[in-house]
Amino acid sequence: MQQHFAVGVNEVTRLLERMTPSSDGTVAAAQGGSSLSVLNQGRGCPPCSSATKLQAVLVASDCNSRWLIKHLPSLTSSRNVQLIYVKDNKEGSLRLGEVVKVKTAIALGVKVKANSINKLIEEALYHDKLNVRGHVNTTELATVSCQ
Repeated sequence: MQQHFAVGVNEVTRLLERMTPSSDGTVAAAQGGSSLSVLNQGRGCPPCSSATKLQAVLVASDCNSRWLIKHLPSLTSSRNVQLIYVKDNKEGSLRLGEVVKVKTAIALGVKVKANSINKLIEEALYHDKLNVRGHVNTTELATVSCQ
């Protein structure tokens, strides 16, 4: 699981801080492709970097201590990483935990690895396949991550 996800606010924050901030402020999809299309060029790794990159960050909207996650919107924005709030009748942290087989998780970072998880997130973000309220289906994400 750790090869596909960064689990927890601390690990997500560390990975985001290691990523190079975007200088132009454009999202990868607006640049003529997604973050996955960058991986498909060359040897299958991001150009000029060996650091792990995040495609998206999923955050439980029911986090009681908002100060734990208040830095994530600005950090994800500066790195052109999509921030997705998971809301499920005040059980978002339980749903995120199910994805990585832990009890609860406040934040999950989806690592760019050109796999089925990345394709699912890409479809949800860039091809308007989000559900009616604009949230990712965590049950489908958990099913894909187990394969």
